[in-house]
Amino acid sequence: MLTLRQVHHIAIISSNYQISKQFYCNVLGFSLLSEFYREERDSWKADLALNGAYTIELFSFPSPPPRPSRPESCGLRHLAFSVDNIHEAIEALEADGVECEPVRIDPLTGQRFTFFSDPDGLPLELYESRPAKAESIKPDLPASA
Repeated sequence: MLTLRQVHHIAIISSNYQISKQFYCNVLGFSLLSEFYREERDSWKADLALNGAYTIELFSFPSPPPRPSRPESCGLRHLAFSVDNIHEAIEALEADGVECEPVRIDPLTGQRFTFFSDPDGLPLELYESRPAKAESIKPDLPASA
């Protein structure tokens, strides 16, 4: 069996490189590690980090076709980001003009989540990662106790 260590990066192609770079860096808080123009491809490439970890390769290409998001198609569905407090995260996004869907509860984990989109309509998710509450364990007591 193949042994993978971790996800190395996620590649995103933008229709407007400067707008997407501003969104990922100034709205979502990624830091720009490196950036260069590839003349042979007429393409910009930026390496973006989240909390110091290389995460996203952001590209531009001339006239990329739009990504089908609705109806949902096969392939990568969305990117999800973990947050400590979903309501604070939504407030920060809305302050930057980003619309979020209503908060939902994951029926399997009980955690809260919402969706929003990047400038090209790529679905992005905020997932509140709270510690799971330990279920209280009650010892079985004899019926006559």
